[in-house]
Amino acid sequence: MLQKKNIWTQHSQLKIKQYGLSKSKLLGILYKPERKELGIVPGTTAVMKTNKKYLKNKGQNQPSRGEIWLMYKDIKNTRKIISCWRYPGVSKPGEEIPIPKDIRQEILNEKIEF
Repeated sequence: MLQKKNIWTQHSQLKIKQYGLSKSKLLGILYKPERKELGIVPGTTAVMKTNKKYLKNKGQNQPSRGEIWLMYKDIKNTRKIISCWRYPGVSKPGEEIPIPKDIRQEILNEKIEF
């Protein structure tokens, strides 16, 4: 099976910088997601992975959990990476994906080309 060519939208590249993510980390999530959900736009898929960081608090290492999400759309032999973001909490499987309001508005107002 041929591997799809990944195309990063300008929006996704801006979000990579905004959230301090790397393309290699996002590709890891894309190929080995912890969870897969339907995206907010028909035909899109959202994948996530729990992001575990350890915070030093008075000499104790305490885990701080969050999630990293990536939304994409498959078009023929390409995979268009539409957006990515960090979610500070823990979402429940099957519920609406936790997408920041600014990203949701840009996507639903079709400011992002897919």
